[in-house]
Amino acid sequence: MLWADTFTDGLDTQIAHAAAALLEDAGYSVIVPDRAVCCGLTWITTGQLSAARRRLRAAVDVLSPFAAEGTPVVGLEPSCTAVLRSDLADLLPDDPRARRLAKNTFTLAEFLTAPRAPHAGRWAPPRLDGVDVVAQPHCHQHSVMGWRIDEALLTTAGASVTRIAGCCGLAGNFGMEKGHYDVSVAIAEHGMLPALRAAPESVVFLADGFSCRTQAEQLAGRRGLHLAQLLASRLPGR
Repeated sequence: MLWADTFTDGLDTQIAHAAAALLEDAGYSVIVPDRAVCCGLTWITTGQLSAARRRLRAAVDVLSPFAAEGTPVVGLEPSCTAVLRSDLADLLPDDPRARRLAKNTFTLAEFLTAPRAPHAGRWAPPRLDGVDVVAQPHCHQHSVMGWRIDEALLTTAGASVTRIAGCCGLAGNFGMEKGHYDVSVAIAEHGMLPALRAAPESVVFLADGFSCRTQAEQLAGRRGLHLAQLLASRLPGR
């Protein structure tokens, strides 16, 4: 189950198409939800927990039947994936489906590097030899799922990876709210902006988070790629 969250489905659909191509190349049949599935993140970050719970219950209604059958759910936006992996069980503690779904939700890198039968051990990532990558791990991924598996996948494919330390500064809605701009930019200056200024144009800026890509594009004029896009771009015929 490829879960195209609200950010991906509404603002960066090419990421979902790239992920689908990559998963199909690995030998999997890709399905998507039959209706939009929102994790309630924007309500969580603004303290509207009752509204967030309503959206999470709706998400569980759609996704949990697949998780119950053992169908893995692959998330693309780190912040949304982190909601299913962590916040979901906290906000719906009395719903056993929530914990089952949390355990069956994976990042793209997690799923591809620990694939399920019948394709275990049969897939290798497209080669990235000679590709230099500057990567901005999303804060939610860093704190909930971790980025080590993504980094290992990239290096296994042959890429040279420089990992940016620290937050991009946008922090979802925070950086867009009045009065936060200076703080948002100051945070970006701790790691991301200096790294992008130092990186030649030939270096790939990798950022799975929508906020991170937005911050980089608006403050540094640098367009970022999702892991799915980088790997899919090296598939035969693309």
